[in-house]
Amino acid sequence: MRRQPAPIELLASPVLEGERYQDRPIYFSDVIVRRDSPFQTFADLRGRSWSYNDPDSHSGYNVTRYRLVQMGETHGFFGRVVEAGFHQKSIQLVLDGTVDASAIDSQVLAVELRDHPAWASQLRVIDSLGPSSIQPVVVARHVPPATRTAVRDVLLAMGDDPLAAAALRKGFVRHFAPVTDTTYDDIRRMLVAAEAAGFMTLR
Repeated sequence: MRRQPAPIELLASPVLEGERYQDRPIYFSDVIVRRDSPFQTFADLRGRSWSYNDPDSHSGYNVTRYRLVQMGETHGFFGRVVEAGFHQKSIQLVLDGTVDASAIDSQVLAVELRDHPAWASQLRVIDSLGPSSIQPVVVARHVPPATRTAVRDVLLAMGDDPLAAAALRKGFVRHFAPVTDTTYDDIRRMLVAAEAAGFMTLR
């Protein structure tokens, strides 16, 4: 957070199911293409069309911009860039061939592939951007401290409660973990790198 004092307090963040999450509150942005496309790596997307969900999104925008900064590609790497509005729309744009590729929040992608199993045969993941610290559950600072603490305690205990754990698994969440403001320094570093490169837009 750059606002001081921050108007919200971090309570906890989800830890996702799967070995690549290393029992940590992180996620990835999976770069998807159509299975029948020729693209094998992120570099293959030079000059191609790209969809992102929202310019304020880390998973769909900031982390993509950071990858391009790392590659030294800050002057129009993509041939065309489309703002879809949300990840599910970006998936559809790739599926119907409107765009060549997109970066999708790995948790969102897992849920969508479970709910639409046919898509697994139509899409490929050619790269994964990140990991990044995952989005936290937050509470407004004006909420009484005792209430904030009680909500945090409930979140951190959910993974040990059979009924709550079953509900979490529907979203591929194992449990919640405590986080602090410094947990999100990785995302700040990515933003600062883009600012330093003068690369604030994918267009």
